[in-house]
Amino acid sequence: MDFSLTDAQSDFVAAIRDFCRRECGTQEQREKLTEGYTEAHSDSLYRKMAELGWLGVTIPDHYGGAGGGMLDACLFMEETSRGLAPIGGYATTLIVAGATQRFGTEEQKRDLLGGIAGGEVEAIAMTEPEAGSDVGSLTTSAERVDGGFVIRGQKVFCSNARIARHILVVCRTTRGDDKHQGLSMIWIPTDAQNLRIDPIQTMGGRETAQLYLDEVEAPEDAALGEVDQGWTQLMAGLNVERLILAATMLGIGQRAFDDALAYVKERRQFGRPIGSFQALQHRLADLATELEAARLLTYWVASKVDENPARMLLMGGYGYSSEYDMERLVRATLVSTVYGGTSEIQRNIIAKTLGL
Repeated sequence: MDFSLTDAQSDFVAAIRDFCRRECGTQEQREKLTEGYTEAHSDSLYRKMAELGWLGVTIPDHYGGAGGGMLDACLFMEETSRGLAPIGGYATTLIVAGATQRFGTEEQKRDLLGGIAGGEVEAIAMTEPEAGSDVGSLTTSAERVDGGFVIRGQKVFCSNARIARHILVVCRTTRGDDKHQGLSMIWIPTDAQNLRIDPIQTMGGRETAQLYLDEVEAPEDAALGEVDQGWTQLMAGLNVERLILAATMLGIGQRAFDDALAYVKERRQFGRPIGSFQALQHRLADLATELEAARLLTYWVASKVDENPARMLLMGGYGYSSEYDMERLVRATLVSTVYGGTSEIQRNIIAKTLGL
């Protein structure tokens, strides 16, 4: 597959990079935008991006978006992370946008997706004090009443709850023998009566929060998708959420590498730049290679999501079984680190391309 970017995508990347350089390229700018590094999200910067049409990159144009795909979103997340743009609300908003596009009613799509493209932040609440990775053990309940639901329970580590317009609450609407059945996803506005949002103090910010839902009322049409089918709906978006994290971490990794590379070229010891020492050259060569591999993998997964979000190909342990050709392919790749130039020689070559 050809992973080269289209001209439009290359221009998109260049525009984001230039924007970040101008708007948040210095420590002074970032300190001001984040109120002394206590906030992960700058609404003013975010709104500027909305005006440029970037926040709706994956949203269909008839809902106010640009009609792009997940690869375009990954480019956006990679470059804004690399540029240290304080837009911490985007990741959860993109997760919510995906769920809304997959399962929302037409009215929900018009309201939620249009708001997202215009600069609104959205949040999703899954984790509870006694239900983290095991989401199926959650106890927050949504009792059916005439015309809607009454929600009771507690959520924790809800990212961007303080700055969101809505929170998509994963709760239990029916109890049964299977803990994964009977879950639902219900929208509540962040100004809902009987909802308390308590920010959690973390290292360098308050972007996550605890939620206390004391009989919060929600109408019937606040449910996203099918009632009692929340687990299936969550799983439908899980791999895309991992892709969002991958693109974000890719940008952060690239920025860390850029800064480290600049430092070893400038820092001098024993009369020469420390980047001229072979040990550091090899380490940087390894990092450059790992970053490029991560980039290609991220772009490949994004392209697969755009082609068919439901498709996933896995061989699992059979990839190591001699009865399958995959095992021979694995063995063949191991010796490739020796012939054609050892890995150490390849690191030397890569280091030279980095100017070391």
